[in-house]
Amino acid sequence: MKYAFSTLGLPGATLERSAALAADHGYQGLELRAHPEEPLHPGSSAADRAAGLRTLTAAGVAVLGVAGYARVAAPGPDEPVLAEIHALVRLAADLEARCVRVFPGGGELPAEQADAHAVRRLRAAAPFAERHGVRILLETHDSHRTANATARVLDRVGHPAAGALWDVLHTWLGGESPAESHRALAAHLGYVQVKDVASAHEPTPLGLGAGALPLAEAVALVPQDGWLCWEYEKRWYPDAAELPGQLARGRAYLEGLAGQARSEG
Repeated sequence: MKYAFSTLGLPGATLERSAALAADHGYQGLELRAHPEEPLHPGSSAADRAAGLRTLTAAGVAVLGVAGYARVAAPGPDEPVLAEIHALVRLAADLEARCVRVFPGGGELPAEQADAHAVRRLRAAAPFAERHGVRILLETHDSHRTANATARVLDRVGHPAAGALWDVLHTWLGGESPAESHRALAAHLGYVQVKDVASAHEPTPLGLGAGALPLAEAVALVPQDGWLCWEYEKRWYPDAAELPGQLARGRAYLEGLAGQARSEG
């Protein structure tokens, strides 16, 4: 198993600090939030991208994914959405990242219409991503928070460069068990985001294992060579505890779950 965490948990941090924290606490990768608030985003210059890659390489830390905000199921014309995805793919390729995260973002659209938008745009963008050695991952989120809804789209896309990012919180909030989510996403799975909260009504992030999410069940279903990424949403919950002091304990917790799953398997 390989481990990463999202820079969403380190608002305002430099890339050097994020990379050092990952290396010092046994995380092999980072999921980089690709937003203008952050050190690297689609508007970053070629020089900044090259410097960022040097920083990460020197620390021995890979970019697991570039977490973008393109919404593939949203209403409106296709061209701006595709342009946003292409920009994310180019950023990922420059950082030698494996994946780009996109959201559904279907809002209040009827499911059939939202699905049609997402399928059409992912089909159009997937060959571009494939040429750049990048995979576009549709996160289980908002209008398609369940694995079954996400798989419904990806089954129709039918392209290896379009896959799924399984956010365990959202599938749980959607009423799925980890086993059900995994069955739906197994053919499409890129990597798994883990996190913890006290309840469906109290979403402030907690340390892994301190809340209500069925993390042991989810981790047991991740391939032994797969990636687990801790998305600690400190950016959206400023009163949450600071992430750096929890990184060692979170890494040990995930490794313990993975080891338990191997011994029981």
